[in-house]
Amino acid sequence: MTAHRAWLGIYSPTCLINSEAPPPEEFERLLSTVPERWQPLVLTAIESGLRWGELVALRPRHLDFLRKTLTVEETIVEVSKKTSPTGQRMIVKPYPKDDEPRTIRVSQDLLDVLAARIKKLGIDRDDLLFPSTETAGGNPISRNTFRTRVWLPALEESQLGRHVRMHDLRHAHASWMLAGGADLKTVMERMGHSQIQTTQKYLHTLPEADDRALKAFQRTRRRGQW
Repeated sequence: MTAHRAWLGIYSPTCLINSEAPPPEEFERLLSTVPERWQPLVLTAIESGLRWGELVALRPRHLDFLRKTLTVEETIVEVSKKTSPTGQRMIVKPYPKDDEPRTIRVSQDLLDVLAARIKKLGIDRDDLLFPSTETAGGNPISRNTFRTRVWLPALEESQLGRHVRMHDLRHAHASWMLAGGADLKTVMERMGHSQIQTTQKYLHTLPEADDRALKAFQRTRRRGQW
């Protein structure tokens, strides 16, 4: 799993990342301790910023290898068997009619990683990309199972010296993009936020944001002086 390194460098900010989201250097250390079979899931999480339910609901049919996009159409909700209408703990839910599926761009490096996984396991277009067992047609993995059996052991081995949640990769996705100069509207759409105020909370964690804004203004102004 080395293809992600060049891709990761695209978003490496020079400013400080907030205390919840791991900076690129810490992410690299953490990723290296994640078992290889789960690294594609973690790479997808950091590049897409998907919520857990959206992440584990992904299927090959949600990927467009030609346009280099990923479409979020479904989410998997974990419920108690006692209250489940189907008797199952994992329920696949399409997005409601007033909340349209969102499509985001992803890198060729990530698509290569996912294509290799699909080919290796013989995953069908309607199978889950990240099932609980390393087999095609598998069932969803629960958040708690991943946390206790995969994430926490990897976090301990990485010795970051602080706690990082799987959900913090979503925060990192937004923070890294804003640190790299992405506009709020684009980040808002990628994250699936309904209000831009939700996206704005990531701005106050970037000490050099005002300096970057001034440089952007100066670059634009210089166009008229040429």
